[in-house]
Amino acid sequence: MNAKHLNVCMIGYKFMGRAHSNAYMTVGKFYDVPLLPVMHTVVGRKADQLEAFRQRWGWQNATTNWKQAVTDEQIDLVDVGTPNNQHRDMTLAALEAGKHVLCEKPLAATLDDAREMRDAAKKARKCKAFVGYSYRRVPAVALAYQLAREGKLGRIYHVRAWYLQGWAGPEVPLVWRFDKNAAGSGSHGDLGAHLIDMARFITGEEITEIDGAVQETFIKQREIPAAEVGAGISGAAGSTGKKGRVSVDDATLFLARFKGGAVASFEATRFAMGNENNHGIEINGELGSIRFNFEDMVHLWWFDRTAPSRMQGWTKIMVSRPGDHPYADNWWPAGHHIGYEHTFINQTYDMLLELAGKKPTIPLATFDDAFETQRVLAAVEISAKERTPIKLNQVK
Repeated sequence: MNAKHLNVCMIGYKFMGRAHSNAYMTVGKFYDVPLLPVMHTVVGRKADQLEAFRQRWGWQNATTNWKQAVTDEQIDLVDVGTPNNQHRDMTLAALEAGKHVLCEKPLAATLDDAREMRDAAKKARKCKAFVGYSYRRVPAVALAYQLAREGKLGRIYHVRAWYLQGWAGPEVPLVWRFDKNAAGSGSHGDLGAHLIDMARFITGEEITEIDGAVQETFIKQREIPAAEVGAGISGAAGSTGKKGRVSVDDATLFLARFKGGAVASFEATRFAMGNENNHGIEINGELGSIRFNFEDMVHLWWFDRTAPSRMQGWTKIMVSRPGDHPYADNWWPAGHHIGYEHTFINQTYDMLLELAGKKPTIPLATFDDAFETQRVLAAVEISAKERTPIKLNQVK
């Protein structure tokens, strides 16, 4: 292999920073990459933690000055993995400097910011811009996408999607994920964005209407931590002895319609106690159905309505067969399972293909994709606030 180098600047060194670092380190060992990512510069706010991260994960340089880093002439790709309210400024600066961009989801904290980012990506014609909807890279989800594109589902009737976590009890302090200014929204943008993208991705259809929505904040106030030390899920240290207001949703549920006539239900919550990362979707069509749950990520459930009636029933497909299943050729023998971290490695490989002018088997989420998902997020919030149906053509 004689791959060209791609110098990467990554902003953020917590949860996503580890996942992305592992992907850059590993992708060239399992895939025959057209471009070899070089871990050039990592950016963060706290110099001591940043230096420790740099040494552990093998980044060549570390800096607290993101503006200088993203305009460095040596950098080819800027990877934005910060809280949502910082995505806009960092992405716009990178695109203006002629860099490719990988931005974590959701695209932005607000629809206005997302629109500006989408438009900037369109204008920066020499730059490619991707959004990290990494669940598209789960082999079972990729297989569901392929089955839908092959017409195996036929006309879509129902979509039901859920993302259930249970970590946000009253003892959790007021980390940034509970702050609307930083996060944009709570379970809705953090978890619901994944559901919306997955539903759009597999079906190939757009949501046209929100028929009703409910949002609730169960814990109105939380302790203000002395410092955040983790990914903003539960990572905080010490207490100030004071409380602050939670300004995002703890749970969001909504009903929707798709362009092809399908009806849908979505549920995202951080208060489904007993659920760790219960991220699932079921799609029912005229010819068949699929069902997926990330807590059993190596399996896709498939129902074939065209089979003889005496043979009909749900089939549990272990998505790990080289030669048959997405990404399987580059990992282990059939039945030797991959995990969460591999979705980022698969994503990185597909991104490198795109940057080399090649087409991946499974499409990546673009800024256009992420903006459409952000429009749905905004429509749901309007519907919940006004207690009325909202057509997507009302949300520009």
